[in-house]
Amino acid sequence: MPVANASLKPGAALLLLLNFCMYVIILGIGGWAMNIAIDRGFIIGPELELPAHFSPIYFPMGNAATGFFVMFALIAGVVGAASCLSGLNHIRSWNTESMPATATAATIAWALTLLAMGFACKEIELQFRNARLRTMEAFTIILSATQLLYLATIHGSLAL
Repeated sequence: MPVANASLKPGAALLLLLNFCMYVIILGIGGWAMNIAIDRGFIIGPELELPAHFSPIYFPMGNAATGFFVMFALIAGVVGAASCLSGLNHIRSWNTESMPATATAATIAWALTLLAMGFACKEIELQFRNARLRTMEAFTIILSATQLLYLATIHGSLAL
């Protein structure tokens, strides 16, 4: 049974491609930040003790919110990219049978993206971060809006 509003298919496909590209960019920058944090993180010798305010989520290139932001952005990026692959199947078939799974995956990805966006906003508020992190913050904030538009498009395809 085809979806009633096939005129939304090109818009949904464009948003899906845009979202997938932005999720991949977030994964690339987030992977870079995680690699730097692991390589340049806090190193302590066996004879020394941990400082009183030691945080295992320490990222040397940002502020106190960077660790949380990077980890949740990576999770949102992986789930978002996977939801885009599910969305590709829905775009290909464009029927009511594939829509619930696609809408569920996209909603979960959007929720995780909103969570990462919250940490991005906190990181912006605390300042002191580099250009790559600012880029990742911008992509996360933009993705929270474009993912919502994608959700509205695939749900709108059921309207008569």
